[in-house]
Amino acid sequence: MTTISFSKNGNTPFEKLIGYNPEILSYWNRLEEILWGGHIQDRNMLEQIRRAMAFENGCEYCMVKAGRPDFDVSQMKISIAVAFAELFCKDHKSILPAHFDMLREYFTDHEISGLCVFISFVNASQKLGKIFNLSENDQPDAAIKL
Repeated sequence: MTTISFSKNGNTPFEKLIGYNPEILSYWNRLEEILWGGHIQDRNMLEQIRRAMAFENGCEYCMVKAGRPDFDVSQMKISIAVAFAELFCKDHKSILPAHFDMLREYFTDHEISGLCVFISFVNASQKLGKIFNLSENDQPDAAIKL
């Protein structure tokens, strides 16, 4: 059971929790569309990041959507991005300039900026899902069971 009831606004359980504030929901959804639009990074890489972060953040609703990340560790660009996202979830205060030096081996500054915005947005979304107690049972698109 979620910590607050679902509003009448929104299409998904997650959106219905934000839907008490329709203007925020509208802008939240617009930002999500922009971030997933493929302008910043490859959608597969973004999905692998989202999956990894779901398990780090403990968002059951997000974990069951597609399960754990599914990529070959030899895909260094994805591996580096996922590792950075996991570190962000664990302790964003521990991120050092050296971590950005590592990112720069695979990403431009433009891409790093977009990547960090995406990671921050997903982090906020998943932590919101976690505190609102969204669960596996609320995920209509579940691909796995926990």
